Amino acid sequence: MPRFRSALASLAVLSLGIAAAPASAPARQCPAAVRGVTVDPRLTSLFTVHGNDNARVDDWTGGDGTYSLGLPGGRELWIFSDTFLGRVNADGTRPQATVMLNNSFAVERAGRLATVHGGTAKRPAALMPPRGRDHWFWAGDATLAGGIVEVTYQEYARRTHDLDWRWRRNVLARFAPGRLARPIGVHGLPSGRGVAWGSGILEDGGHTYVYGVEDLGSSKYMHLARVGGGSLLGRWEFRTAGGSWSADEADSARLMSGVANEYSVTRVGSGYVLITHDTSEPLSANIVAYSSCSPAGPFTGRQHVYTTPETRGNVFTYNAHAHPGVPGPGLVVSYNVNSLAHTDHYHDVSLYRPRFLNVRLAALPE
Repeated sequence: MPRFRSALASLAVLSLGIAAAPASAPARQCPAAVRGVTVDPRLTSLFTVHGNDNARVDDWTGGDGTYSLGLPGGRELWIFSDTFLGRVNADGTRPQATVMLNNSFAVERAGRLATVHGGTAKRPAALMPPRGRDHWFWAGDATLAGGIVEVTYQEYARRTHDLDWRWRRNVLARFAPGRLARPIGVHGLPSGRGVAWGSGILEDGGHTYVYGVEDLGSSKYMHLARVGGGSLLGRWEFRTAGGSWSADEADSARLMSGVANEYSVTRVGSGYVLITHDTSEPLSANIVAYSSCSPAGPFTGRQHVYTTPETRGNVFTYNAHAHPGVPGPGLVVSYNVNSLAHTDHYHDVSLYRPRFLNVRLAALPE
């Protein structure tokens, strides 16, 4: 079922607040200003048309996660976690028999999307099948290394009931760009610190930076690792509390709080911009931005980006992050829409679909 644990936990206890790691001297700043935000009409239409198309019985009608990766030949890979597959009723509802998978792809080519899943059309399955009945994989960010698609996944396991589950480990699935329905290999990633790695990925300056989240329910903390070169199969180093890099994941430090499970860091001018849903308050409708001169932070200068209009009653939004490789008049940012009432997903097919924004940013003089 769609993910609820983090949202419900946030209702119980307020976050400890936004806090960057302490510094011995004032940090240099590379500020960026939010100049304007508009809804992205192209992407909104793309996913609406695809989601409502009943040409296939195993087609995507909604999903969350919503990462993206450019592929060879001008294609765009859209990466989803929980995914509804099936038909859409004429009145805009989902049939009760709609299939839900825990992960899938959609490939965009020439203005159209094609759903990719495991199994068959009659018996669809997740691209990353679980190890057991009460286990599943949710997708993280991805990169293209040596012509191979590398997607981070986090494994979760249910304990006593649907809303009682926990993170178990991180893995890396590698796919051939021309055969995306099955990974060519699955490799373990560092998983000893309680950090879900893959919240965001940034390639910069000869390194691939992998952002993670330490999710304690009511509070969430940013962690950061890096790998030399492009492939995540390389040697990982972890950002420490002292600002150095360590080969030991146990040294990975909490760099700041208030981030979501999915967020992004993007190069803008000479600096870096962090985009995230604000998790310093429960079920916040606010998307915020911070800036830094380094991909490792500290991220400061909090700015309001957008208040999601869908948030009302049982409906909440979450996991905003940027798509720097997707063209638009600004930085493309997506967010997910969900409901605490599972029946809402069947009453309104548009509910469990990503929304897209164009955020105009300008680097400011220091």
